[in-house]
Amino acid sequence: MIGAVAGGLLGLLALSIPVGIVLFLLGFGVDAFFSSFPLSRGLGNMVWSSSNSATLIAIPFFVLLGEILVRSGVATRTYAALDRWVSWLPGGLIHANIATATMFSATSGSSVATAATVATVAMPQAERLGYDPKLFSGAIAAGGTLGIMIPPSINLIVYGFLTQTSIPRLFLAGLVPGLALALAFMGITVLICVIRPSLGGVRRTFPIQQMLRALLDLGPIILLFGLIVGSIYRGWATPTEAAAVGVAGAFLIAALFGGINGAMLRDSLLGTVKITSMIMLIVIGASFLNFTLASAGLGREITTFMDGMGLGPLGTILVVVVLYIVLGFFIETLSLMVVTIPIIVPLVLEQGYDPIWFGILMIVLIEMALITPPVGLNLYVVQGARKSGSLNEVMLGTIPYVVMMLVMVAALIALPDIALWLPAALE
Repeated sequence: MIGAVAGGLLGLLALSIPVGIVLFLLGFGVDAFFSSFPLSRGLGNMVWSSSNSATLIAIPFFVLLGEILVRSGVATRTYAALDRWVSWLPGGLIHANIATATMFSATSGSSVATAATVATVAMPQAERLGYDPKLFSGAIAAGGTLGIMIPPSINLIVYGFLTQTSIPRLFLAGLVPGLALALAFMGITVLICVIRPSLGGVRRTFPIQQMLRALLDLGPIILLFGLIVGSIYRGWATPTEAAAVGVAGAFLIAALFGGINGAMLRDSLLGTVKITSMIMLIVIGASFLNFTLASAGLGREITTFMDGMGLGPLGTILVVVVLYIVLGFFIETLSLMVVTIPIIVPLVLEQGYDPIWFGILMIVLIEMALITPPVGLNLYVVQGARKSGSLNEVMLGTIPYVVMMLVMVAALIALPDIALWLPAALE
């Protein structure tokens, strides 16, 4: 059954059928061929139960928050401000790409939205200032992946919902690895540009007065992040309530910078509906597929298979890591997460691993899937913002950052406290 489901999944995705529809079709297929009961008769109840959660209301709020900041011009101001502060480093403006992605990750919750934001703002600068197109675009694609790690993260909300894990603790656990990855991305950029200065373009410095004035554009974004995340950690608001407050804060910031108008509001709301609909279709479709797979005994098959291999905890987690890396080449990230969680998480927990820690490890592996071909979404987002060049250039540019993600995976396995110490310290 495992081979049939995997083959069906890859085959349907190869036909360019929307992911949410693919999950429903696989569910019906498993029901027809592997189940002795007509499970599809409970589809209506499954659709309702998998979407009837107050936690999931946070998703459209966080999507709308990011849409308002992007479409109101706040992204352009943030990018220009960070340019003043980090472009003196070897690699110049590439660091502004990573830093801007980090800041917007702390508000939008979406990697694709973060990559699209930075790419739209940054790409016109690359050719004008003589940057290597591969490294410049690769840094944007990689920086965009931080959107699903640094809180508030839509993927962490979905993980918490599916595993009944504390979302505030997941947010805390993701903060240190997310910031560490951002610093690692900047560190590998410095190293590359020290070895090959021609790749880094122009290093620029600015008068201290300009740098201080730039803080006026950064301050509201930092304050908004503190408002959202701080209210959750202090117990003043649930993630859903904090997301609603964040939307109000984003609206005020956009108004402060003069970015509010009818067209912006219409486009923001329309974008929110589209993105949220896509996410919910995937969540509901995956819930139905997982229900049919569990009823048909796939979970028992996998458990028996893993037990037969005689692997210990470390061996099991290494197999899981390889599995996610391989599947990440072929399956869209959110789909990969929601399809595998009900099968993989119980297996991992049986080995004594912490669900918070594994959630962060999974997110790093999911981040890699965003920038590995052939279906790495961030690769196509960045390529779409370029005026020339091939997709291969973007792929090549992400290689150093994929290496840094693998280093983070190894670090999390060797030192779980990288993710767990902050939630424990603030309990």
